[in-house]
Amino acid sequence: VGSSDASPDEGVVEDLPIIDEKAVEQLTEGLISHYLPDLQRSKSALHELTQNQVVLLETLEQEITKFKECNYILDVDALFSEAKHYHSKLVSIRNEMMMLHEKTSKLKVSGVTF
Repeated sequence: VGSSDASPDEGVVEDLPIIDEKAVEQLTEGLISHYLPDLQRSKSALHELTQNQVVLLETLEQEITKFKECNYILDVDALFSEAKHYHSKLVSIRNEMMMLHEKTSKLKVSGVTF
């Protein structure tokens, strides 16, 4: 029953190994020196990739703009074709009206009334 007065943490400190600060520092430096070059190369590669993606996105936006302009040109071309078609119809109607006017003028001169 005499052991009930003892602290539950008693003896734990003695069980832990003594940590050498210099050894921890050297191990940390060794770990960093092992992984840091690869991480820096990866960072550089990711930065280059990001820059290339930005250039690619800008190029794609320019190409999309070109395609939109092509569509506008096609629309304008279709409008000009339609305008040409309606112009020829108007010319045809005008010629027909002039012919009808000429015929009615001849009929008036010959004395026919409507």
